[in-house]
Amino acid sequence: MVPVRAFLVTFALTLLSFAICLFLAILGVAGVAVLRGEHPNMTIAYRHIAVPTAAVIGVMVLISALVVEIRRYRQMKILSGIERASRS
Repeated sequence: MVPVRAFLVTFALTLLSFAICLFLAILGVAGVAVLRGEHPNMTIAYRHIAVPTAAVIGVMVLISALVVEIRRYRQMKILSGIERASRS
């Protein structure tokens, strides 16, 4: 269950970070376009800002989630061993 939980958390947080980054990138690209008096090129917001940022955040979240889940698994394993030993 450790990899499944880690991948679910990673997927959810990567999707959330992509949405937030895309929103902020759209605002930034639109703001720069208004200041320059040009038409905004929204593909920049998607291809060059939101996707790479979400990919980096996704890798960081995956590593963090795996570390947390492995620690939790080991802790639960040790605690169940202590519980079994105290019952005997």
